[in-house]
Amino acid sequence: MSRLSDWAIPCVIFCIVLDAYLRRTDVFASFLSGAREGLDTALQILPALVALVVAVGIFKASGALDLLTHALAPLAAAIGLPREVVPLALLRPVSGSGGMVIFAELLEAYGPDSTIGRVASVLEGSTETTFYTVAIYFGATKVRRTRHTVPAAVIADLAGFVMSGLAVRWVFGLR
Repeated sequence: MSRLSDWAIPCVIFCIVLDAYLRRTDVFASFLSGAREGLDTALQILPALVALVVAVGIFKASGALDLLTHALAPLAAAIGLPREVVPLALLRPVSGSGGMVIFAELLEAYGPDSTIGRVASVLEGSTETTFYTVAIYFGATKVRRTRHTVPAAVIADLAGFVMSGLAVRWVFGLR
């Protein structure tokens, strides 16, 4: 038995093709043009993406992530972030996939209903891959001066980190 949601995408595609037919637009040529522009954009942002992935790999492999985690543990404890969540807070703004690996490891090790799992979940959902996003979008649009974007985004990430620990304590009554 099929559900209505199973037909959503085919209906949208049909409506697009019908609209193009009624407007006498060559759907295939438009599709090819869009695909060509997408590939051009992908080629433009590829160097920034490769640089970011390599930098994250070097950061983790060198032990710098562990060193920074240890150094920031007292500050993290003061704002309610468990020490185990600090690597996630450090990598999340830089790499979504790197952050997701650490997040999955935290959930596997401590469980989703633990304080660590809850704080990690809130942090993962309330912060952005700031530097990745800036590199990709600004690289695609060829903007070289980010002006206030990076400082504002970093402040937003810091607010997300602090509020992750506080929100879990407030909602679950933890100390």
